[in-house]
Order: sequence, then C-alpha cells, then structure tokens
Amino acid sequence: MRSTPPSRRRLSGLAAVAVLVAAHSAHAADKKAPPARAAGQYIAFDAHEKEHVTVAADPCDDPKNCDFFRLPYIQHGFLPVRVVVTNDGDRALSLDDVRIQFISENKDVIPAATLEDINRRLFSKRSAQGTKIPGLPYPVTIHHTPVDKKVTQDDTDFGFPSTVVNAHASLSGYLFYDIRDLDDPAMRGAEIYVKEIKPLAGGQQLFAFSIPLDKWLAAQPKKEKKPALTPADDKSPSASDDRK
Repeated sequence: MRSTPPSRRRLSGLAAVAVLVAAHSAHAADKKAPPARAAGQYIAFDAHEKEHVTVAADPCDDPKNCDFFRLPYIQHGFLPVRVVVTNDGDRALSLDDVRIQFISENKDVIPAATLEDINRRLFSKRSAQGTKIPGLPYPVTIHHTPVDKKVTQDDTDFGFPSTVVNAHASLSGYLFYDIRDLDDPAMRGAEIYVKEIKPLAGGQQLFAFSIPLDKWLAAQPKKEKKPALTPADDKSPSASDDRK
C-alpha cells in the first residue's frame, strides 16, 4: 500500500480541524437565550399596579447559565442582566429616553455599557488602532471595525429589539454592567433602577421602577467555599523549613 505523503497528511489534518472549528462556530451561533416570560414571573421585579406595568431584572453571574453569548463578558467584569418590561395597559410605551442603571450598595450609579465600552474591555487597544502595512514607501494603516462583529451580533440577537412596548405585551433585552471594581458580591444590596418610561403617544412619564437584587441572590444555590488551611494542613516549603 502506498503511504500518503506527509504534506498531504498535514493538509488533511488542517482540513479536519477547519471543519471542526466551523461546526463549533455554527453551533455557537445557533444558541438562543431562553424565551422571555412576563416580568411578574421572575424572582426580582417591581410592579406598578395603577400604571399596569411591571419591570423585572434577571442577572447572570455564571457563564454556564448564559452560554449563548459569543464572548466571555462575565469573565471580563461585566454582569449581563436581562431586563423585561411587561405592559398590561391599553397604551403602548416608549423606551426611547429610558435610563436603566445598576446602583450598588454604596450608591455607585453604573449605566448600561455601550458597545464601545464592551469592545474596549474585551479587545486590545492595538487592534482598535489598526494594522500598519510594512514594505511600502509610505505608511499605510488599515483600521479595523470599531466594534467587533461578535459584540454587535450579541447585541442584535440578545439586546432590546425595539424601543416600543406594545399594549398587553412584553419586551426584553440583555444589558451589561461593569461591576469589576465593586466589592464581591456586587449584587448584594444593589438594585436595577429604571426611569423615564413614557407613553408612546405622549404624556407624563411613569414612576421610576426599583428592582432590588437581594431577592435574586437569596434564591441562588449556595456556592461551596473551600475550607481554610489549618497549620497541620500546610505543606508549603516555608512551613516545612520552619519545623526543621
């Protein structure tokens, strides 16, 4: 039997890897967020009965629970929060001027991150500045797209699809909050504060919504903490040297 030349084996191996990568990418692109429920069915929400509107906040602090995202936002200090607005009234609402803020226990007011904010955190400054092409008599720089494609795709697939909440309907989308500099757990004593929801046809804006996150935290499974080392358990070189 004639053996396959090394160069062909190498190309075949690369082709197989390419197929696997393409299959994985397609699988990742097909992932979808769980269907949104009415706001009152979530753990953390604020209902205004007289205004017939409820707003819920559903955070995700574990990458396994929101693995449909294309990028590791949580690992880079962002907290994804699904915000759901349910309008049980007879008039449509506008979110054109809405402000949805994360307010920490220490009253730090954190607005939802922009796509540019996310892009700066996840991708290098060098990439944002562009790539210089060598070997030419004059410098040429190719500037990359300001926001990475995966960031914009996630915004398209999982962000708010509209700014109009129709009567007797719900609207939802994921927002991202930069909590990297907050004490852990960042959601303890914190709230999602929503203001400036207005009737689409004009009129007085609704009262602000305050959604405390402590209730959501209390409903999460307790994470096991590793026990602290006792002196007898300490097997480090320095401890051994001290006992000699």
